[in-house]
This record gives sequence, C-alpha cells and structure tokens, in this order.
Amino acid sequence: MESYALALSSSTLNPKPLKHFNPPKILPRSSSSSSSPIHLLCRSIGSNTPGFTFGSNYKTHNNYYYYSFLSPKRIYNDLVVARASESSGESANPAEFGRNLQLAAMFGVWYLLNIYFNIFNKQVLKVFPYPMTVTTFQFGCGTVMILIMWALKLHPRPKIYKSQIVPVVMLAVAHTMGNLLTNISLGRVAVSFTHTIKAMEPFFTVLFSALLLSERPTLWVVSSLVPIVGGVALASFTESSFNWIGFGSAMASNVTNQSRNVLSKKFMVRKEEALDNINLFSVITTISFILLIPFMFLLEGFKFTPEYLQSAASQGVNVRELCVRSVLAGVCFHSYQQVSYMILQMVNPVTHAVGNCVKRVVVIVSSVIFFQTPVSPINSLGTGLALAGVFLYSRAKRIKPKAA
Repeated sequence: MESYALALSSSTLNPKPLKHFNPPKILPRSSSSSSSPIHLLCRSIGSNTPGFTFGSNYKTHNNYYYYSFLSPKRIYNDLVVARASESSGESANPAEFGRNLQLAAMFGVWYLLNIYFNIFNKQVLKVFPYPMTVTTFQFGCGTVMILIMWALKLHPRPKIYKSQIVPVVMLAVAHTMGNLLTNISLGRVAVSFTHTIKAMEPFFTVLFSALLLSERPTLWVVSSLVPIVGGVALASFTESSFNWIGFGSAMASNVTNQSRNVLSKKFMVRKEEALDNINLFSVITTISFILLIPFMFLLEGFKFTPEYLQSAASQGVNVRELCVRSVLAGVCFHSYQQVSYMILQMVNPVTHAVGNCVKRVVVIVSSVIFFQTPVSPINSLGTGLALAGVFLYSRAKRIKPKAA
C-alpha cells in the first residue's frame, strides 16, 4: 500500500468552528481499499454521544479521496501541502551527501596520515635505532595533543569509575606493547613487509574471540583466514629484508593489538560507565606514555643527548631534520589513530574493517614506491593474497550465523 504523509494547510489548521464535529482530514487513496466504501468517523464536541458516520459520498482528485462537502479551494490547499510533505524526504539527500563527503574526506586524511607516519617513522628508526625511545616520544606527542584537546574543550573530559581502572590499565599495557613491537619491526624490516605480517590480525581476532568470549566463527570467516595465512607465509619466504626479530615482533604486535580489542569488548560492556571511543583512546595513550618512561630509561637510557644525535647525523640526516621528522612522526602517529576512532563512531565495525584493509594496501604500495623496496613477483602474490583474505574476512563478518 502506498503511504503518504498527512499534512494540513493553514486553512485546515484554522477552520471555521463547527457545532457538532471536528473538521475532517484528507485521506490518501489506498489500492487495498479502493473497492470498499470509506467512512469518516467524527465525534460530537462537548458530548458523550457515540460517533456517527458519513456515507461514501466522496470524490477523487490526484490520487486522494475527499468528501463533497469540502470546498474546492480547501481541497487544493490541502493537496499542495500533502504533496510537499510527500516529497520532504528528498530534502534529506543533501544531508546524506554531506555526511558521505565528510566520511570520504576523513578516510582520505586517515590514509594520508598513515602514509606520512610510516615514512617519517622509518626514516627516524633507520638512523636512530632506539624503538622504545621513539615510541615513548610518540606517545608523549599524543599526550600533549590530548591535553590540549581537553583544555580547549574540543571533546568532553572522561569520567573514570573505580570499576574501570583495572580494565583500562590492561588495555593500555596491550596498546603500549602493540605499538612498541610494531616500531621494533619497522626498524628491522621493510615497511611493506611489516604491514603484510600485520594483515594476520583477523586470525588472532578470531582466535581470542573464541578463547575469551566463547564466540564461534562461521564457516565463511574461517575460510577467509586461509588466504591470509597462506599469503603471509608466501610473502615471508620470499622477503629480501626478512629477519626473525622483525618478523617475530610484527607477529607479536598482532597478538597484543587484537587482545586489546577483544579485552575492550569484554570489559567495557556497561553502557552507563563505558567511555566513548575517543576518550578511551586518549586515556590509554596517556597511560601508555607514563608506563613507558621508566622502561625507556631502564632498557635504553636517555638517548636525547648531543652524542647520540650527532651519531644519527653522521648517517646522512642532520640533527634538525631528525628532530623535525620525529615530531612529525609523533603528530601523525596520534592523529591517524584519532581519526580512525572518529570514523569508527560514524560507521559500523565492518565498514571500518574494510577501510582498514584498503589503508594497508595504500601504505604498502606507497612505501614500496617511496623507499624503492625490491619486490619479487612471488612476494607480490603473497602480499596480494593476504590482503584479499583480509577483505574477504571483513565481508564474511557481515554474514550472520543461522539460528540453531
């Protein structure tokens, strides 16, 4: 049945007072009721007498029924307003277009910040091989940006409950380890190879979801993991920059990052106490910075000295360039993750996963071009197979398991 919005013109909203009944309304033509008479039920004003009905003395005009006792001018006015209301849905199109345009811009910024982060970060780690110091500095840049965001009230400050302290600290530890291990890998192997290994994230997501959340994956999800595992294995066997430290740290970062995601799903379940995505990310970033400072001094010492900076400068990068690239890497590091969480608040997780898959492709291709990384055909095949598996995994997550 066609449904039309019911709208009344000013003449209907302010009718002349009638003694016995309320003013009738225009009714849309219904295909299901075209063969049956339509009755208008009115109730007398100011009395308890039962309602009475008019007969089927109605006429039609432009697919609308109306009663013959209504004036033509009033009928015309009502029809104009009804038609305007009928097409009011079209006014939502510009708003939808604006939202899609905003999302496209945010995805573009997300990808661009990711590309610049990986380039600047790799340039810094090549001449300044202290991943814990570099990671601490990047978390420090993020903490400063977060404090500015809260100070300027660009985002409301979070309210932390006692019940959240332990879960949030656990998430921060996993977040810290994930980013530290990723930087260790980026310092040891090519950027493209690190991101190929990190394409294994869905495998660990399924594994930890099954172990910690008792979620059984569907056959489609399990099937999508086969090309991921096979592609990463093929790319690893043929990678020219392969070494076990780089490979192991990238794989370990998958474990910590996905355990963080699963833990956040397990712990942050009470909506009245749950932090929004941006504040949760901000809190664990600040905690990560605080956690890393003592370990940085204990394991690597204080490396921001003229001696170490001059050592980096002897490898072709002067001190000023090193500092500028470190700051830019830190800003991009926090910004791309912040934008990622903002996108996650606007779209569903599956759409975000597809976008993350495309992001990894963009980062791999851009890093290969910028650093002129040698890539063999078999290595390219393995990388492509793994990324195709990630895409299939994101699509398989849309398929809901049938109820038993």
